[in-house]
Amino acid sequence: MKLPSLKNVSFGKVKKDAKEGFKQLAEGGFKQIFNQIDQLNIKKGVDTMGVDKFINQCALLAAGSGLITGVGGIGTMLIGTPLDVINIIAQQFRVTLAISYHSTGKYKISFDDFFKIVASSVKADTKLAISKNVMEEVAEKILMGLGSKASRRLIPVVGGVIGGTVNYLFIKGVAKELREK
Repeated sequence: MKLPSLKNVSFGKVKKDAKEGFKQLAEGGFKQIFNQIDQLNIKKGVDTMGVDKFINQCALLAAGSGLITGVGGIGTMLIGTPLDVINIIAQQFRVTLAISYHSTGKYKISFDDFFKIVASSVKADTKLAISKNVMEEVAEKILMGLGSKASRRLIPVVGGVIGGTVNYLFIKGVAKELREK
């Protein structure tokens, strides 16, 4: 099997595009994803299933998009990666809200308070207030954590297994980190 050549890839352009993506995600993407999440349904899910099963459900949803993104090799990876990243962030946010509710009993929190929790879960420098720089740092850490294994997703079928596993373990790791804080 012949893998695609990386000779024609401009890594400078890839790096520039990634930085621009981090900036766009920080400038409104996180808040938009957060605003789409129904915090009351997360409360209901945790109350019904328990926090551990809720976390596992989120991890499985993340694994599903990783599997789909990697199963077809480079074709599905190029098309599916943006959707996979959005799903991973949404599942991370759902897990964060579930653990926050489980720990505090409050299911409705503001974006600023929520983002401080997310920033600490990825070990970003939270400082005193949420700033654009902190959001960019969080975006970079999340996406770099996911992208570090992206090249392994280039191999069809095996890439799907790797993508699903990486996403599942990422969400489980986020949950573990949050529970330890």
